[in-house]
Amino acid sequence: MALMSHVVIAELVANVLSVDVEVGQVLEAGAQCVVLESMKMEIPVLTEYAGVVTEVVVKVGDVVRDGDPMVILDRA
Repeated sequence: MALMSHVVIAELVANVLSVDVEVGQVLEAGAQCVVLESMKMEIPVLTEYAGVVTEVVVKVGDVVRDGDPMVILDRA
């Protein structure tokens, strides 16, 4: 079965407060990947699909905007 990529994207302008995954990590659907901070609120970002992390695009302290990629994973 071919692998498909899934990109976890930012849905608002925010600061990256924490990155909770690393390349090679296996994630279940609904796993927390990143925590964003906007207007003093912490927003956990969850993956929709299970898969293996192939790239972490952001780091702590980065500013992301709506639609920016943050984590890429391969899923079956």
